[in-house]
Amino acid sequence: MIRKIAVLTDSCCDIPPELCEKYGIDVMSFVITLDGVSYTERVDFGFDAFYKMLREAQGTPSTAHITAMQFCEKYCEYVDAGVTDLLHVTINSTGSATYEAAQMAQGLLREERPEHHMRIHLIDSHTYSMVFGWPLCAAAQKLRNGAELRPVVEELERVYACSEIVLAAFSLKQMKKSGRISAAAAFAGELLGLRPIISLNQGISKVEAKVRGDSAVIPAMIRQVKSRVDDPSSLTYQIGCTDLDCTADLIKACKKEFGRPPENVFKLGAAVASNTGPDALAITYEGRPAR
Repeated sequence: MIRKIAVLTDSCCDIPPELCEKYGIDVMSFVITLDGVSYTERVDFGFDAFYKMLREAQGTPSTAHITAMQFCEKYCEYVDAGVTDLLHVTINSTGSATYEAAQMAQGLLREERPEHHMRIHLIDSHTYSMVFGWPLCAAAQKLRNGAELRPVVEELERVYACSEIVLAAFSLKQMKKSGRISAAAAFAGELLGLRPIISLNQGISKVEAKVRGDSAVIPAMIRQVKSRVDDPSSLTYQIGCTDLDCTADLIKACKKEFGRPPENVFKLGAAVASNTGPDALAITYEGRPAR
């Protein structure tokens, strides 16, 4: 039997459209509601346009997860196109109901296409943004080059079990609403000029430190990363950002501390920026296995 593999994810992956096209990755978009207007990510705006929308908005955005019915419709398209195997990677399940919806969609698919034989390999990334998008690009490339699916899936699961994020948000409005930090902490931070340094590991966020002033943020982020790895000199990492002017400073500092440039520099998309705000920096890397 000739195999036909499809790769699916959601717009939280933050994979640039040109890379999705290059590696044959399908992306289903989240709906973002801001000031009473609903927008479809990647359709109604790009990265930079969304940061501008956030800064000008009166309220804070909300996101709607992709539904089981939407996934089922997509799955049906794959079955009808003769897809034999679907690799489907989703946003962290503890931060979104998207993964659960994808599980439910498999049951709906059996009702819609009871004779189908498509194998669905559903993976919970346990993380966000290009932290799962970048490894998925590598996986899709391997599959296009003829790699067997099982070892590709196993490698993805290994990487996701080690993936960690250190995040700094310079605006606390969205962080307060998302529950990443308490309202009291946000108020104190705004009053005293404190900046939270937040870890996002295996779907759990934690304030690791609070530093005073913007100039203290980057050194604190690097200290947090170094505390989580055994050998910083062998670290491979990415840098995530909005459109902050200090992104170049973070890249420079990381190159000095880790002895190498980042593997990738990426923009934080709407699903992530809706929670971090339009002024955020992140370092993502492989830490110690969590599972």
